[in-house]
Amino acid sequence: MSSLSDMILILVVLTNLILIGIGDVRLSIRIVAVQGVMLGVLPLLMFDQGFDFNLLLIGTATFVMKGFVFPWLLFRTMHRANVPTESVPMLGFTTSKVAAVLLIVASFWVGGRFRELTELQHGADLTLPVALATLLSGLFFIISHRQALMQVLGYLVLENGVFVFGVAMAHEEPLLVEMGVLLDVFVAVLVMGVAMFHISRTFDHIDIERMTELRD
Repeated sequence: MSSLSDMILILVVLTNLILIGIGDVRLSIRIVAVQGVMLGVLPLLMFDQGFDFNLLLIGTATFVMKGFVFPWLLFRTMHRANVPTESVPMLGFTTSKVAAVLLIVASFWVGGRFRELTELQHGADLTLPVALATLLSGLFFIISHRQALMQVLGYLVLENGVFVFGVAMAHEEPLLVEMGVLLDVFVAVLVMGVAMFHISRTFDHIDIERMTELRD
């Protein structure tokens, strides 16, 4: 694996930390978009085996969908559903940042325990730790936010973690597997967008905690 791909993997971890430490919804969408762009480039850098059409197709689809299409859909949903521009995590920003750092440290520790496995995957020593860190960061982001749109962002980050691990086995795994993952995320974003739009029209908010309250 090249030094450039190592740098991208490190930047993915940094974007996870930044995302968990901010409450600006618009900025959060942009950060997830940047992460998607980096992941789109990653498949083309992790291998030194020459041109690979499957990797090119995976990288291009990821670059376009995660970097541009999904953010555009989320911004559109945000405007149509009148989503608040700020979202505070239930644990607070300081506690969330500490939890995120601990999750990342734990991920790299676990990755170190499985160093032999990561070495088998084309020498990508950072792949498994970064994949675990991104997956856990996305999961934590989902459960620490009450706003539905932020939970969608957490789901996208979680899927990015799965994608990072899948890239390490891109030569062995069928292309349809990656395309299926992208399609699942695409459908999930569309469904959540429609759901948030209708929820906002009915309840004047999309805070899932307040959805438990009864109305006449």
